[in-house]
Amino acid sequence: MPTTNRDRPPNEVESIGGDRRADRRYDLRLDLRWKLIRRRRVLETGVGVTLDFSSGGLLFETDRPLPAGLNVELSIAWPVLLHDVAQLQLVVAGRVVRSQGVRTAIRMVQHEFRTLGVPVESRKNAALNVRPPMPFLAKAAGLSYR
Repeated sequence: MPTTNRDRPPNEVESIGGDRRADRRYDLRLDLRWKLIRRRRVLETGVGVTLDFSSGGLLFETDRPLPAGLNVELSIAWPVLLHDVAQLQLVVAGRVVRSQGVRTAIRMVQHEFRTLGVPVESRKNAALNVRPPMPFLAKAAGLSYR
């Protein structure tokens, strides 16, 4: 009775099929800007859109194939505002693992959320809508509580 693949005849060796990725993938189409980087120098830049991503990698579409093995930085427009005021972007650093036509897959090395700044009008409106934490503190400060 064979115990390893080497002991089995070639027609009995099972092939590996299907998706073998361990991380769950999420289908999200978000706008992005990319920078191709080599030795801390930006070689090329462009725009694209995400197709799906997981905690370990990301697939996106752009207007041209990107070379495998190079580092890339993506700035992704995030669809949620911080405190309903500040636009967020997800900044991802990674390495291109493959390109097929206009689709590029990267392995994520690092990611972080950054704010894009708050427009002046939004800051003014936010300042006007600040409420004291408790009504009795408002009365003590001589303010009316809405």
